[in-house]
Amino acid sequence: MSRGGPILVYIYITVGRLFTMGDNEMVMANLLSVIMLMHAIVALSSNVRGLSKNYYMKSCPNAEQIVKNSVSTALQADPTLAAGLIRMLFHDCFIEGCDASILLDSTNDNTAEKDSPGNLSLRGYEIIDDTKQEIENTCPGVVSCADILAMAARDAVFWAGGPFYQIPKGRFDGKRSKIEDTKNLLPPSFNASQLIQAFGQRGFSPKDVVALSGAHTLGVARCSSFKARLITLDSSVDSSFANTLSKTCSAGDNAEQPLDATRNDFDNAYFNALQMKSGVLFSDQALFNSPVTRNLVNGYALNQTKFFFDFQKAMRKMSKLNVKNSSQGEVRKHCRCLN
Repeated sequence: MSRGGPILVYIYITVGRLFTMGDNEMVMANLLSVIMLMHAIVALSSNVRGLSKNYYMKSCPNAEQIVKNSVSTALQADPTLAAGLIRMLFHDCFIEGCDASILLDSTNDNTAEKDSPGNLSLRGYEIIDDTKQEIENTCPGVVSCADILAMAARDAVFWAGGPFYQIPKGRFDGKRSKIEDTKNLLPPSFNASQLIQAFGQRGFSPKDVVALSGAHTLGVARCSSFKARLITLDSSVDSSFANTLSKTCSAGDNAEQPLDATRNDFDNAYFNALQMKSGVLFSDQALFNSPVTRNLVNGYALNQTKFFFDFQKAMRKMSKLNVKNSSQGEVRKHCRCLN
């Protein structure tokens, strides 16, 4: 029987029973049936590809707390690393799925994803290393690096002031990490249609695209990623903000520009910036320029709670992209190398 089969049978049996009851009994039975059905649906959805919210409840019950404490300690020392952890998860999941392939080091006979030009600016590897070591000391060989990264990114969002959300665990670590696979990374030159198409191929809606892009409320962009907008005199950039970007780039390609006015706070200031034609990256400002996504940008700029709600839903979906099972992956002893 398919996964949905038992639930459908339960519905049919329940409906049949309801017709044999009195009015009061029917109301109570209907209420209980709805509650039980919702529990069944939640349980079903949380076990996609073997993932479960309580995956480590028995094997490593302190895993989530260890991750939370490690992330909190690191971000107290350097708040800018919150953006690094979230970006690292994106760059991991969009290549081979959420399998920690981004964490593997290059070897003599293989150049790994992390050494791709698009990944050289990623930060936060040491947080994952330290967390993994502490977990291995407590529960050796149990918790995957892929799960640690997914939990660390979630905790970074919350630490910076964003929403907290539960994610299912049970990912296995991938065994492949090749630089040529990073061709699938999304360049900052994409327009809204290209972003929607790229995300759509992975099951995301336009609303997911805009909500996930809101992660750019944290962090900075290097001049090399937006200087083309200054050379071609991009009309979608506010003239005063263009002067700000030009001043940043006068210090060279590696000079950094905050992506919004509150670079270390997870809020909706990013969307307010887009409304003012002050998006740093072309791909960011494109979301306001496009009639397909403009209303979503306006909605999130007006209602931060709505942004937070849609963001956490999209992040849960992101964290389940092409996860590996036990036959496809492993639980690494060290996140930087295969067992």
